[in-house]
Amino acid sequence: MDVTVVGSCMTDLVSYAPRQPKPGETIHGTNFQIGFGGKGANQCVMAAKLGAKTAMVTKVGDDSFGKNYIQNFKDHNINIDHVGVTADASTGVAPITVSDDGQNSIVIVAGANMLLSEQDVAAAEHLIMTSKVILCQLEIPVQSTLTALNIAKKRGVKSIFNPAPAQEGLPSELYSDCDIFCANESEAEILTGEKVSSIEDAKAAALTLLNKGCNSVVLTLGELGSVYVSQTEQEPQVVPCPKVIPVDTTGAGDAFLGALAYYLALYPKMTVLEALTRSSRLASISVQAKGTQTSFPSRKQLPSDLFQ
Repeated sequence: MDVTVVGSCMTDLVSYAPRQPKPGETIHGTNFQIGFGGKGANQCVMAAKLGAKTAMVTKVGDDSFGKNYIQNFKDHNINIDHVGVTADASTGVAPITVSDDGQNSIVIVAGANMLLSEQDVAAAEHLIMTSKVILCQLEIPVQSTLTALNIAKKRGVKSIFNPAPAQEGLPSELYSDCDIFCANESEAEILTGEKVSSIEDAKAAALTLLNKGCNSVVLTLGELGSVYVSQTEQEPQVVPCPKVIPVDTTGAGDAFLGALAYYLALYPKMTVLEALTRSSRLASISVQAKGTQTSFPSRKQLPSDLFQ
């Protein structure tokens, strides 16, 4: 595989409304959609849409959402040899509210994702070790994610870890065992205890994460772009993001990460900063359409300079 994702899949239940409701308030929505989501699967689908040969290590429930998700993987030519099905929990779901300004609020019910065990991941060792890049997140058990990163490190496979949803007290190996530690501003705040509301804040937080043992750190800042720092380049670098009018920001971070994995896997001579620049362009394109995976552009829809 070019890219293997060890992580989650969720069925998105998306409500569009003029604004986010206040606590205790009921408001009228304008539209409703059911779609495919989950950080892991989103990232995998983005890489697949760009042309990467991809695989998913995940678990779904023995229900209609699970069956539909497996078909979605097949439709995107994603390897499903390690997509498990369980009767002990439902497929994960994510109720989402999207306001007219494109911002979103999300509640996830992880369901079967939390039954993806260390043993399930270990059973996929051959898949992981023969991949160019693996991607991991935190919508599955922490120890399962750690197992995947340990295998990748032992086998010399490049890895990206997205600590989302962020949680305090993560094992130190989650910082040190990945090649790229990629978080957004809210996740960085939780992990560092530092406010991240500007580029300068992000530079400081990135250095704090680097001091926790990360090999390299990417902090994504939405329309402000991203900040990159590494053990070999300890002066934080700012990567700008194209200015666009957002329609729906759901999944933008996953589009960025899936694109980053694609570039690291298929353009090994490309600098990280160039890969981040192109990934930002792709994420900015995704926010200009509604939905999560449906907003991700395919290769044929994109300018040729993104693939030179």
